[in-house]
Amino acid sequence: MDFLELVTRRQSVRKYDPSRPVEREKLDRCIEALRLAPSACNAQPWKLVIADDPELKSRVAQAASAKWLGFNHFLDDAPVIAVIVREQPNLSSKLGTLLKDKPYTLMDVGIAAEHFCLAAAEQGLGTCIIGWFDEKEVKRLLGIPKSRRTELIISIGYPAKDEIRTKIRKSTQAICSFNRYAP
Repeated sequence: MDFLELVTRRQSVRKYDPSRPVEREKLDRCIEALRLAPSACNAQPWKLVIADDPELKSRVAQAASAKWLGFNHFLDDAPVIAVIVREQPNLSSKLGTLLKDKPYTLMDVGIAAEHFCLAAAEQGLGTCIIGWFDEKEVKRLLGIPKSRRTELIISIGYPAKDEIRTKIRKSTQAICSFNRYAP
């Protein structure tokens, strides 16, 4: 698949076919893509926790559902939920973060998450990256130490519909200039 076609195919899926489980081989390819993601100073500051046990996955989905705002209720239909845990960076990355005042570990986690999602899209799977969830409860459910941050949840499964929505994005001119910043 052409890369731009893959990027177009990758979209946030919020309706899954709960009757179609995700094959382990496809999940393994997503995990491998995440593992190969670049990171500042090769720190690889992430761990991935996969919730595919139906009961546990359902409890994690509940921890991500904002009852009073109506967010993320679709998670219960996703056959798999992946949680990306931010780990401590190596010394070089930590020093770079302090000296340059840039959150390299957060950038690294974002890059790794997108590698995971692109690998899923390439295999016909849908994903949705979620940042709104009860972190304390997710950590409790998955045995994640209090000293770590759960940065993102990714739902994974086969989309209920095989349609690619038109992406609404800013124009190229609005986001890019050459040789000088243009407001």
